[in-house]
Amino acid sequence: MAVQTLVIYDIVDDRLRTKISETCKDYGLQRIQYSAFLGDLNRNRREELQQRLKRLLGKKEGNIQIYPLCDKDVALRVEIQYKPPPPRE
Repeated sequence: MAVQTLVIYDIVDDRLRTKISETCKDYGLQRIQYSAFLGDLNRNRREELQQRLKRLLGKKEGNIQIYPLCDKDVALRVEIQYKPPPPRE
């Protein structure tokens, strides 16, 4: 059974950060913030992703967090955003 999975990370190295984001995309996750991805993963795919990300990070400085989210929590999600109007000419 697939559940919404949130992956967030704080990676210092640009090249590694790119590899992490590409790996998340490879698993079908969608970028929701610069360093945050969300999407449906079953337990096996989530564990596989966890192992790939762990190998990528290795001994490099960084923090990666993976959260499986139940449907009830996803339903409570609130998004607040503001986009400034285009500049006037």
